[in-house]
Amino acid sequence: MHSLKVLALLAAGVGTAAAFEYYTFDGAGFPSCHNVVEVRDPRSVAEVQSLVKDAASRGLQVRAGGKGHMWYDTQCSDDATMIIRTEYVNGISDFSLEKGANEGTVVIEGGVTFFQLADYLHEHGANIGTGLVNWNITVGGSVAMGAHRTAIREDAAVVGGVLAMDIVDGSGEVRHIEKNENDDTWLAASTSLGLLGVIVRMKMKIYPETKVYAMQKTLDEKDVLDGDIYGMIAPYMTANFWWWPYKRKFHWRYYDAVPDNTSSQNGFQSTFSITELEATAAHVLLDGGKYLQSNNWIAEATFFGIWEKPNFHDKVTDEAITEWPVYGSNYDVLIGGLYPNQKPEWDYGLRGYTLELAFPITRANEMLKRVRQLFDEEQKKLIWMTSTYRSGINIKFGKANFDFLGQVTTGTEDGQDWSKGAIMFDFPSYRPAVGDNKRFNEDFYIRLANTLIDEFPCRPHWTKNTRDVFKRAVKNLDKSHLARFKAVKDQFDPKGLYRSVVGEILGMYN
Repeated sequence: MHSLKVLALLAAGVGTAAAFEYYTFDGAGFPSCHNVVEVRDPRSVAEVQSLVKDAASRGLQVRAGGKGHMWYDTQCSDDATMIIRTEYVNGISDFSLEKGANEGTVVIEGGVTFFQLADYLHEHGANIGTGLVNWNITVGGSVAMGAHRTAIREDAAVVGGVLAMDIVDGSGEVRHIEKNENDDTWLAASTSLGLLGVIVRMKMKIYPETKVYAMQKTLDEKDVLDGDIYGMIAPYMTANFWWWPYKRKFHWRYYDAVPDNTSSQNGFQSTFSITELEATAAHVLLDGGKYLQSNNWIAEATFFGIWEKPNFHDKVTDEAITEWPVYGSNYDVLIGGLYPNQKPEWDYGLRGYTLELAFPITRANEMLKRVRQLFDEEQKKLIWMTSTYRSGINIKFGKANFDFLGQVTTGTEDGQDWSKGAIMFDFPSYRPAVGDNKRFNEDFYIRLANTLIDEFPCRPHWTKNTRDVFKRAVKNLDKSHLARFKAVKDQFDPKGLYRSVVGEILGMYN
């Protein structure tokens, strides 16, 4: 089959020697795809359709590319692929929010980023609620990959705010899908992994602009591991923990709306901004941590101390805000972006590995205690495991949202109660820039992933895990959901034009 595809490509004038790697947000050397022959930048939905038809006629695979939340080489299949980047298909229209209304709607194209949308809505006195992810990624890509914020009370999944979407299918035609939780087409499209086609347009719920506060407290580890985790998260608009295993501490961050006259502060959050001096110091410390675990102890203690203070500046003056709580507009406080004259960490070569798995929140304490047990087993060998990421291990949460492939879906054959929501264990770690690029005690990270997948009902984040994690975790996914998703996929893309490694692992092409 592969040889036939190669012959077809050669006949169409697509030489295999022209193939190249397509990179993640980390840049050169960090491929999300291995066999890309073309990258296209359409400016309209019609142009996306034309490109899809052209690729199909020449025997190429197609994958949509947003602004980049992909960590590993799982975006494409390993066959010759055309990447269609959507970032220039970014129109915003049909804004509707009547004065005094609790909600309204707006239509956006798939390449609109959260930053673009938030800026537009703020100018119009509106926001999109809690369905926010990172400042620099596209909304269409986030919906396709099931991205989410962290919330139990409100919608966490970005798709929770989507009322309708248009997808360019495998024949190049636009399919319109309205939200209907009794319709298998919607249940597949709402976390499609890009396997149905390119999301080119969405109708989204919006809300009147609000003032929001952020508050953070430091907790002893036992207060979380033995505590009422659901009770600490569910009352708030959005909330999460950051875990510092070497210090045996958690940071507990929570947010909610407040009256507009509560404060005149204009807080602006940044999780990724750093200066060149900070980046240089981090490189020296963390690269040394590949060989000396004491460097990692110092790194975690340093990052913990920094994270004790607000990661916020005043949006107007760019002055650091030094005390909790922090107040500002919805998007600026919940997500923010980059500080002026600073860059994200990856632009300075600070790169990472990650693992993210979702579990029923009813198993939250049990899961976290199992992770602590694994940390303690290493300590008996005189190895103290640490967080080597600037904000610790991110413990996130998601309100239940039924669809076929989402991390927070419900009613699955595993018999677990997902109806109260999910807890996400998101463990980023520094990727040494020296030697073989492996971490200190590298084998532990593999054993940790395998243990959690084998011992707990869990679901992988679709852009933040390796191929090996997906292969191991597929046994935990609901077989009937996979079958129903495949039936819709076969209607939208019967020839597998939008094939990906993840789709192959899930059995979509068997």
